[in-house]
Amino acid sequence: MAGRPRGVEDAVILRAAADVIGRVGPVGLTLAVVAREVGLVPGTLVQRFGSKRGLLLALAEQSAKDAASLPGRQREEHESALEALAALIVDSMASMTTPETFANHLAFLCIDLTDPEFRQHALVIHQAQGRAIEALLAEALLAGELRTGTDVTVLAGTVQAITSGTGLLWALDRQGTLVQRLRQELTNVLSPHLAPRHGHDLEDS
Repeated sequence: MAGRPRGVEDAVILRAAADVIGRVGPVGLTLAVVAREVGLVPGTLVQRFGSKRGLLLALAEQSAKDAASLPGRQREEHESALEALAALIVDSMASMTTPETFANHLAFLCIDLTDPEFRQHALVIHQAQGRAIEALLAEALLAGELRTGTDVTVLAGTVQAITSGTGLLWALDRQGTLVQRLRQELTNVLSPHLAPRHGHDLEDS
């Protein structure tokens, strides 16, 4: 883009925007706050994104792209498909380290559910995560980690549902960390389907 100031990439700005959302929610986010985070003036963000809405839409679009690439990276880092699945589930919620940050990101999700432009990006993320979960479960089935006959499509839907639900329950009762709760709930869901020789706990995998 002609006249674009050099030195701070869009990806850095979008990461800063995500951090700001975690602290103050989408309502509290302003271009001035994000600009201050990355050492720019608000006018630079106006030039790049047009408005606060434009910045948030760019963040939603980037999040959708990240959701498509994350499963491959996780698979490369873990020998077991089920270990990669556990890492994928945890990483999908990695930015929500406190009940407050969870609540602020949940407020962004509420925008996703009510605004058609945001919803299309959220749906891409949801579908990409669903495909990744099912693919990892299918790989685990072929590798003998899951019992023969396991319906990986149904199980993938359950895994995706407990991922969202666990965050909400944890934010309410505040027992343990979100990572601990996610791993425990994933273990609970997968345990009945594990092949006998793979009946280990995924909490620390």
